[in-house]
This record gives sequence, C-alpha cells and structure tokens, in this order.
Amino acid sequence: MARNIPVMQQLLQKKPIDTSVRQSHLSEMNRKLGFIQLTFLGIGMIIGTGIFVLTGRAAAENAGPAIALSFVVGAVVSGFSALAYSEMASIIPISGAAYSYSVSALGELFGWIVGWDLLLEYIVGSATVASGWSSYTISFFREVFGVTFTKATTQSPLFYRNDKFIVNKGSYINIPAIFITLLVTAILCRGIQESSAVNVAIVLIKLGVIILFIFGSAKYVDKSNLKPFVPKSKDGQFGVVGIIKGAQKVFFSYIGFDAVSAAAQEAKNPQRDLPISIMASLLICTALYIGTSIVLCGIAPYKELYVDAPISYALSKHPNTKYLQVLVNLGAVAGLSSVILVNLLSQPRLFMSMANDGLLPEIFARLHPRFKTPFYPTIICGVCVSIMAGFLPVDLLGDMTSVGTLFAFLSVNISVIVLRHTDPHRHRNFKVPLGPYIIPVLGSIICIALIVVSGTSTIIRLVVWMAIGFCIYFLFGIKHSRIRSFIEENEMILSSPEAQIHNQEKTFSA
Repeated sequence: MARNIPVMQQLLQKKPIDTSVRQSHLSEMNRKLGFIQLTFLGIGMIIGTGIFVLTGRAAAENAGPAIALSFVVGAVVSGFSALAYSEMASIIPISGAAYSYSVSALGELFGWIVGWDLLLEYIVGSATVASGWSSYTISFFREVFGVTFTKATTQSPLFYRNDKFIVNKGSYINIPAIFITLLVTAILCRGIQESSAVNVAIVLIKLGVIILFIFGSAKYVDKSNLKPFVPKSKDGQFGVVGIIKGAQKVFFSYIGFDAVSAAAQEAKNPQRDLPISIMASLLICTALYIGTSIVLCGIAPYKELYVDAPISYALSKHPNTKYLQVLVNLGAVAGLSSVILVNLLSQPRLFMSMANDGLLPEIFARLHPRFKTPFYPTIICGVCVSIMAGFLPVDLLGDMTSVGTLFAFLSVNISVIVLRHTDPHRHRNFKVPLGPYIIPVLGSIICIALIVVSGTSTIIRLVVWMAIGFCIYFLFGIKHSRIRSFIEENEMILSSPEAQIHNQEKTFSA
C-alpha cells in the first residue's frame, strides 16, 4: 500500500532495480528457456501479420515496391530500440519488459503509462493477428480441401477504410479467429515449456515456407512491376512520405523485443541470453521481410495487393504455383499462430508484473499452483482478445498497435539515457555502443516522428485509451502501489551490516 507522501513524490518514485533483481531470483516461475528458445520467441512474434498480411496492404496503399524500404526504416529504428532493450534487459531481468524498465528508470507514473500502453498493444496485436490467421486458414481449406466457409461466420461485421467504419454486409462474426485465440490460451495455461515447444515447431515451419517462397517465386518476378520502385507521391501516399507511413503501419511487427523481455523470469540466464536473443531475432527477421516484400511486389502489381492473403493472391496469377500457394497458406497459418501465442504469453506476464507492484489487483499476480503460469490474466486476456478478433476489423486494430509499439520503444530508449546518469556504476552485461546519447536519442527521435505521421484518428484512440488508464491509476493504482514499500525495504537492506561489509569487499577487490 502507498504511504502518506506528497502525490507528486509518489508519481515520480522509482522502483529500486535491486528489488527487481531479488524478485527475479525468488520467482517461482519455471526457468526453462535458453537463448535458442528466446530467439525463437522473438522470431515467432516478429514474423507474422507483417509479412503475411500487412506487407501487401502497405505496398498497395502506402509505399508500392518501396515497402522494402519501409521495412529497412523499421529495422533501423528497431535496431536502435533493440540495443536499448538489450541493455535494459541485462540490468533488470524481470518480466514486464518496457513497463519494468520505465518504472525503475522514470518513475511510477511513467511506468503505469507505458504498462497501460503495452496492455493495449498486446491485446489489440493479438486480435489483429487472429483476424489474419482466419483469412489464411479459410484460404488454406479452400485451396487444399475445396472447402468453402460462409462469409457470415468468417469475417468481421465491419470494415475500416480511410478512418471510417463500413458495414460488411452478410458478415456477423469471425469464428476461426475466436477459435485460435481460445486454443492458444489453453496451451499457455498449461506451462512455459509446453508453450515454447509449440512455438519452436511452428516457427520452423514458417521459416521454411518463407525461404521456399522467396527462392521458389523469384523466377516469376517481372521487373516492370518494380518500376517505379518509389511511386510518385499522391494524396499524402507513396513517395518518401509513403515509405514512412508504410514503416509506421508494419512497425508493430518488430514488437518481438518486448515479447522476449517479457519472458525474463522464465529464462535460464536472462542477463546474458536476452540481449543475444533480441539482436539475433531482429537480424534474421529483417532479412526475411525485405526478401519477401521485393519478391511479392515483383510477381504481382502492388496496386492489386490490398487483399486479406496477398502472397497467395500474387502466386495465383502464375501457373504451376499451386504447391507454393498451399505451402504459403500452411506457413501463414502456423506462423500467425506463433505470433498469437507469443503475444498472449507476454501480456499476462505484464499484468503479473504490474500486479506485483500493486498497480493492478493482486489476483493478476497469482501463479497456478501446478503449472506456475499467470493463470487468471491468461484466461482474461484470451477471452478479451477472442471477442475483439471476432468482431473488429484488422485495419483498425493494426494501426493502433503500431503507435503503441512506438510509444513503448520510446520509453526504453529514454530509460537507457536516464539510468546511465542515475546509476552509472551498475554492472551491465550489454551496453548500447557509442555512449548514452547517440543511439538512444536517434531511436527516440525516430519513434516520435513515426508517431506524428500516424493517422489523427489513431492518435485520438490512443489518447482516449490513456485517459481511461489515468482514471484507473488514480482510482486504484496510486492507492495500492507497493513502490514506496520496495524503496524502504531496499534502504533497510543496503544499510544492514552485511550489506556494508559486502560493499567494502567489492570496493577493496576493485
């Protein structure tokens, strides 16, 4: 519970990093993940809707063939943020990712803002991917088994185009999206080892399919489809602005960094393995994104790619590609499943971290006595995501998630700068190169720029979500916060004779 201290002091109080380290060591969660499993979590999250769904849509609506450059822009920005995440993960090896970093570096209020933002990011991101999973599953059954599902039960009742809702006549609910969400939720409740094994298996499938698409479709590339590579700017789309807007639209694909960090309490050696996994997943996925986008725009005119399953559509325009269409649909179904799994794995662990700090009800921090998973938030999140995926359009969901990702990345970059000044002597297994300013500042500036070019309605929705979050914080979180008790506990430990002797020994050995 929060002590009777000035409100402003409480808003800015910081959770001691030593407390987070102790909580990590004392955690009852099963430590089963090595750097390979963590890397596969990152890949499982990064390679999904961005490559199988939004690549075609962003090319058709924003950047044309230059969508490959949008991914480069996204990768560069993500590279800055990935370095920042790597340093923070090596300092604070606890679940919660950007929330945990912000509450220790920037203070309680900023931690809440970032945590509340991440809640939107994970829930909406999962619903976005579930909608894309539904489209590819329907295509897979149609192409392989000749089974056609009715529109009424496989599509959202609404479209979202040009900041307007349009009724999707004849559609009522997206049952496949609801099904996959609830299935993944059940797997996640079972345990981290089982969830990781499922993720590794389906990531291997989708990596094989993507590589096969790139090299198997290269012979169908028509160079004329890639000219002009950067279409002339028109109505605020295409050209340089279109490349930036395309980057903003697909940027949420790179949220894998946060997902890897969210599994810190289940990693065998988080301070070493998390930085390795974050950078490895970024490099692998960026290469695949660029290769896929160039081949996709090369085998079909980019203006025709605004469809639910753009890769399958592009392949259908060429003879003797039936086998590739089937494999791509299989890879998409498997790949999008892994994104849903990692998203829904990360979100309850964020709930758990915020509840451990008293900012959310205690029930969210409870672990299942047998499976050692955050059982209650996993079920709650799964049900919420299934409802959103069943009734809301993918375009609306995707744009909101992109802005949320950028906001989280911004906070982590700033946290690196702050902690280099407030806690310069703390051991860091990994440090952002070139000092505390160049890369974190560049990462922050680019994140802000991408937020600014987001659609006005998207930013308004984010502001409304933040306003709801402030209401919850000031009605509940500020009254039940445990940050002050953590600070007092940490001060008592540091002032104990044992701690003073330990510090003297460290000074002498140095």
